[in-house]
Amino acid sequence: MTATDIDRLHARLVTRAADEGLLDVAYRVLDSPLGALLVAATPEGVVRVGFEVEGHDAVLADLAERVSSRVLQAPARLDDVARGLDGYFSGGPAPEVPLDLRLLHGYRREVVTALPGIPFGRTATYAEVAAMTGRPRAVRAVGSACAHNPVPLLLPCHRVVRSDGSDGGYRGGPEAKHALLELEAAR
Repeated sequence: MTATDIDRLHARLVTRAADEGLLDVAYRVLDSPLGALLVAATPEGVVRVGFEVEGHDAVLADLAERVSSRVLQAPARLDDVARGLDGYFSGGPAPEVPLDLRLLHGYRREVVTALPGIPFGRTATYAEVAAMTGRPRAVRAVGSACAHNPVPLLLPCHRVVRSDGSDGGYRGGPEAKHALLELEAAR
């Protein structure tokens, strides 16, 4: 069996799974200036953006455990997201796409959904984000929420920095956070 035959079989599997409502999580891997990004979506929207440093296999295993074991590479289902992220890395705004935030609960969800309130090209401190959510003393909880943001880039936790102005941590690693802040500041 050739690679072309395998690709055709995979395409038929994806089509059939989608037609029969058996494709709960579709994913694709995108090349980006930050390395390979895994983007996964449910029918409701993007559920996860995973960085290479996280290990894509680990991200997929977590999705299989926490969302559904019916996970399949189906790149076409994520074409709009891929185009939007390509545009972002080329100088445009972050894509506005439907999101599925089922991996977030409680205050973490509250924090992450507040992040688009930080203007493009600007930053806010963990303390400022805590104040934005009405809980000015929840600085550490804001840090935890940002660290567990399942859809970085789409909900911009990279714009949250330490009170001293230093970058702070980031799910994609400190180099990725710094690169994103520079990318946005340059526009």
